[in-house]
Amino acid sequence: MDGIVIAVISVTVIGLICAVMLAVASKIMAVKEDERFPAVRECLPGANCGACGYAGCDGYAHALIEEEGVKTNLCVPGGDTVAKKLSEVLGVEFEDVVEQVAVVKCLGDCRVTSDKMEYQGIESCAAAKLLFGGKGKCQFGCMGLGDCARICPQNAICIESGIAHVNTHLCVGCGMCVSTCPNKLITLMPDVEKVLVTCSNTDKGASTRNACSHGCIACRKCEKECPEGAIAVVDNLARIDYDKCTNCGHCAEVCVTGCIVKSDFSGIHHTVQK
Repeated sequence: MDGIVIAVISVTVIGLICAVMLAVASKIMAVKEDERFPAVRECLPGANCGACGYAGCDGYAHALIEEEGVKTNLCVPGGDTVAKKLSEVLGVEFEDVVEQVAVVKCLGDCRVTSDKMEYQGIESCAAAKLLFGGKGKCQFGCMGLGDCARICPQNAICIESGIAHVNTHLCVGCGMCVSTCPNKLITLMPDVEKVLVTCSNTDKGASTRNACSHGCIACRKCEKECPEGAIAVVDNLARIDYDKCTNCGHCAEVCVTGCIVKSDFSGIHHTVQK
């Protein structure tokens, strides 16, 4: 009995000593947090999407305080509202945010293409991609299994006619869908742009045409007729230089397959302002 009491007392004493040591260590080795951090962090939306280029909102907040030259307009989901708050808290000049939206560079739905096999696996694009590159006849096209729709925090993406569609008026430009798409079909672009190439197939024209009647066949008609020289066919696919594009839409008018479209891609920030 005495042995048990001694053991209990010994363990208790050791525990108390360790607790004191940890308490002292926490005080001595504590990393002091900049008093501005809570205020800066409070300005950020908490999406932790990484669109700013940092590991979440905490990472961006620390960078704003600790690193020199970090801009206050990197939070695309927060838009100008967040940028203004950050500039006020940090006492720096306000910089406008270039709002962006996610767009799907594929319109190869069930009306213009078909499946090469019947897929009965997990309802995931990432999983289907592992099986011969996916179920679609076009290996570059949207598989329509909804990985992007499930990860979108704004419910801005839906699957219709077998492919993903983005309602840009709801999109905040967080880019989470971009990193999720296994075929890299989703990209971010400034929401003031009006013209988009809705194809990602880099095969030669004949092969593309065989896979999807809507795909870019690299005929170069858009390239030749663009008045600003803003379009070039590279690797059998038309690509738009938005620094030169004036959104005239002539390329969409002359595109023989209709893969270039002109539309209103305004994001949620501009939509709300309207």
